[in-house]
Amino acid sequence: MQYAILCYHSEKVVNAWTPEEDAATMERLAAVQEGLARRGKLGPVARLMPTSTATTLRKDGEPPVVLDGPFAETKEQLLGFYIVDCESREEALEIARELGRANPGGAYEIRPVAYLRPAGEAPAS
Repeated sequence: MQYAILCYHSEKVVNAWTPEEDAATMERLAAVQEGLARRGKLGPVARLMPTSTATTLRKDGEPPVVLDGPFAETKEQLLGFYIVDCESREEALEIARELGRANPGGAYEIRPVAYLRPAGEAPAS
């Protein structure tokens, strides 16, 4: 089963890192990613741009409303995600722990992934 590991942290904290601190964190995470790839566990990985670049479509009004920024004000923001292929939730948690050792602070949310349309499958016409 595939799991999404959603990466949350305070943008204020992460944006305050020096370029050297950011590069060192990315290097540690790259080492974890390389190990996961060698084990056939790593799927897509994305680092999201800051919430100041986000746009939200609120669907509960008529017409829908487009807003600048994220949907909710929170202490931690979604900064990126991993898709990992694991035999169990425990294995996904262990991978999140491994990522956490490379990038302390914040939180990881682990969720099983259900595909609406597998990669490469064309939409029904």
